[in-house]
Amino acid sequence: MLEAFGASDPGCVRANNEDYYLLAPSLGLYAVADGMGGAQAGEQASKLATETLWEVVHGARNGASAELLVKAFQEANSKVMLAASNDTALEGMGTTMVAALAKDGDLWIASVGDSRAYIFDKGELRAITEDQTWVNEVGRRLGIDEGTLKNHPMRHVLTMAIGVSEQLRVLTYLVKPQPGTMVLLCSDGLHGVALEEEMRDALGANGSLESKCEALIEAAKEHGGPDNITAVLLRAV
Repeated sequence: MLEAFGASDPGCVRANNEDYYLLAPSLGLYAVADGMGGAQAGEQASKLATETLWEVVHGARNGASAELLVKAFQEANSKVMLAASNDTALEGMGTTMVAALAKDGDLWIASVGDSRAYIFDKGELRAITEDQTWVNEVGRRLGIDEGTLKNHPMRHVLTMAIGVSEQLRVLTYLVKPQPGTMVLLCSDGLHGVALEEEMRDALGANGSLESKCEALIEAAKEHGGPDNITAVLLRAV
């Protein structure tokens, strides 16, 4: 069984919020999507992708699995691409997405792009997912040092996103959280801005899941909040 709470904030710079999150405890389904595109396109991409994820999982009969999440992500990709092709105002829109699907104590994780899943257990925070970004998949493999990568002109470039190409590469993971273990799903407006030690402190502090999510968002805003900030926090009980 999981407790869950989610929160989203536009941050300190942007007027609109292109992030979207999902809490569907009856399905054991949780997600964060970070949209991109001009005008309102990013908002529509993240909402459409997340709603499609819910529809596929809701309509499934085979239970939770990595295959089900991959199917749902692929359907989301098709829906976002179709919407963009039918409306010039939405051309070029896309979204990252990270999702968790719980079943019988297992937690399946799937991700596309750079929205992340973390596990927090016994005071330790570690990333579950791998970023599909130029920095992670190209820069690090070229041996470029971390200091240079932090300021590299390609540091914000995604190598994969929903709605951009028919060739979608979905990464999947399986975790088995023990009672008290927390799993964090978040957009890069949080993990790319707040320090990891600040995230760890927020998760380790006493209080409810709501207060922890609020502390995470405030940590990013204290660094200027240049992007939308979204956190979904799960705790095994």
